[in-house]
Amino acid sequence: MIATSLTVRDFRSYEAADVRLGAGLTVIAGRNGAGKTNLLEALYFACTGRSCRTANERECVRFGAALTRLELRCEDAHERHVLSVGFQPGEAKRLKVDGAAVERLTDSSARPLVSVFLPDRLELVLGAPALRRSHLDQVIAALWPARAATRRAYSAALAQRNALLTGIKAGRSGRASLPAWDAELARHGIELMRDRAATVERLAPRFAEHAAGLGLEGEVELRYRPRSKAADAAGLAAELAERMDADVERGFTGHGPHRDDLAFRREGRELRTYGSRGQQRLGLLALLLAEREELAAERGAAPLLLLDDVMSELDATRRERLTTLLRRGGQAVITTTELAHVPGAEQPDVARIAISAIARPAGSDREEAPPAGLRLPPPASTIDQDVLVTGGARAA
Repeated sequence: MIATSLTVRDFRSYEAADVRLGAGLTVIAGRNGAGKTNLLEALYFACTGRSCRTANERECVRFGAALTRLELRCEDAHERHVLSVGFQPGEAKRLKVDGAAVERLTDSSARPLVSVFLPDRLELVLGAPALRRSHLDQVIAALWPARAATRRAYSAALAQRNALLTGIKAGRSGRASLPAWDAELARHGIELMRDRAATVERLAPRFAEHAAGLGLEGEVELRYRPRSKAADAAGLAAELAERMDADVERGFTGHGPHRDDLAFRREGRELRTYGSRGQQRLGLLALLLAEREELAAERGAAPLLLLDDVMSELDATRRERLTTLLRRGGQAVITTTELAHVPGAEQPDVARIAISAIARPAGSDREEAPPAGLRLPPPASTIDQDVLVTGGARAA
């Protein structure tokens, strides 16, 4: 499923914007503060119904507006679809697919799968294990949608066991029901562990290949680190039973797949601790590219890949390697301050979007012309376009 166009109304710095996307690589160019990241976020929001940048989605509504609206048009070889999102703070989101209301866009086969790289996504490498577990579970759900139920079932069983532990600690409940919940938690937990292990096993070779291709030197590996050593549900239940006293004392479950981690390693050491910022960025990029290829192999189509400011910290050789990988197949959108930072951006098969921000001098309603250099050179493709940001108190 390819995203062909996006209509934006009152989203962050955009009062109104209509953009067309190429079937392959699209490059969004503009100076810092012009609104490039906001446009990527709008694409993600339209694909998923949520922000990729903030948990406080009130920030996504343009300053002074009551609500935001997004409409994404998509197509494949057989059909066309329209996804729409309406969001007014304090009210439920209005999500529609082809005009019909849906509870979640992520459940719809009419939308493109989407993956995003933002500078602050380095937290996936640097942050807490919970971030990596969540990301891994999202990849599992994208590869095998039916298996997403395993994670939900495990979470529900964990919540029930924790509630029982709290009751036992407070003297409101007895321990007689714990073995049953141990068995239930273990049953779903062992399936979750198998899904995670299988996913990392599939991703690891591609991860190492892309890391090397991007210039991350040395032996690089992606490793699943389960908390449990159990090989089956009975073994995991036995581990839980052994820790029963400690769990009752603390009032929650301290052992199981909800404590797993995903390790990025180079030369036997964690990138999280021993890698440079540049190496960590390359590791994250390698993971996203590996996931993209694996999803393409499993689902028959690569996800839409959104890359924000990824070229700024790469040298010329790595920029060339990344662009080559992006143009192998699938749809990708990349932001940059200079078209020259994206090798091949001038080619006819690359769509180019120039973002021009109108400046309003302090104390004046007069609009100044965009600074020089923001407009594209004469069109070399039928998908060259300019986007004017007119509302902007919240440019990215």
